[in-house]
Amino acid sequence: MNVGVAHSEVNPNTRVMNSRGIWLAYVVSVGVLHIVLLSIPFFSIPVVWTLTNVIHNLVMYLLLHTVKGTPFETPDQGKDRLLTHWEQIDYGTQCTSSRKFLSISPVVLYLLTSFYTKYDPAHFVVNTASLLSVLLPKLPQFHGVRVFGINKY
Repeated sequence: MNVGVAHSEVNPNTRVMNSRGIWLAYVVSVGVLHIVLLSIPFFSIPVVWTLTNVIHNLVMYLLLHTVKGTPFETPDQGKDRLLTHWEQIDYGTQCTSSRKFLSISPVVLYLLTSFYTKYDPAHFVVNTASLLSVLLPKLPQFHGVRVFGINKY
């Protein structure tokens, strides 16, 4: 029995993306970010799309691939404290619906951004680099891998 724990999961981080309405909240929050950036008068439409894409990817990188451990008291003896949030989703099982959604959504945003920036070379390079920085850590080959020892501890 876990005293002081109000949830039934061993690690609630594993099931957070399967919660009811979380995908809708994710899409709405990206839409709100885009609308807020559109309301700034001196930003052009291509700049707003690029900023939306870069800010989205930066936040997702920080939340999914940098933050490690759990904010909850868990009975796992510290097993998950060295895993990023991405590695904890669905207990590390690859190709689940949550992981597919989180992998496809930056690609869809990238395609929309590329279309609305009219494939301008400067925007294209920035958006492609931003997409790769979020997409590469999601590959199954990088599960548990710390490139150059970054984020090892």
